[in-house]
Amino acid sequence: MSKEVKTNAMRMLDKHHIRYDMIQYECDEFIDGLHTAEKTGAPVEQSFKTLVAQGKSKQYYVFVVPIAEEVQLKQAAKVAGEKSVELIPVKEITKITGYVRGGCSPLGMKKLFPTFIHNSAENFDKIYVSGGRIGTTICLDPKELAEVTRAQFADIIVHEA
Repeated sequence: MSKEVKTNAMRMLDKHHIRYDMIQYECDEFIDGLHTAEKTGAPVEQSFKTLVAQGKSKQYYVFVVPIAEEVQLKQAAKVAGEKSVELIPVKEITKITGYVRGGCSPLGMKKLFPTFIHNSAENFDKIYVSGGRIGTTICLDPKELAEVTRAQFADIIVHEA
């Protein structure tokens, strides 16, 4: 039996005594959140992806949104207090966060960036986010996630007209 390898995300939760469940799944390279939910059996509406954007001020922001949705950049900029925000290029994810694409967790990044979680997360006792590496998902209370990342809940997704 191999020793369980902790990610920075798990270490951060352990340090703050926050309960979480870890789900591991077979995966060799990046797959999107919908496929991840399919593999883990996590409900799609409770599964969230982590996106990193940079504001006009050069400040980085973390947006945690439902996997089937897209972040609304104008709204995201507004809640972040920026004129505009742009998602960072994929090639910069590791340099900025310490994580790889597909394994980017809102927890335990190199720095604690201002974080915003889509307000639909407040409807659930538990949500699923990346555990900090490809093949690992963490299930936890969204309020505790917000507490440890100092996140605000906000409406930051594209709504159909």
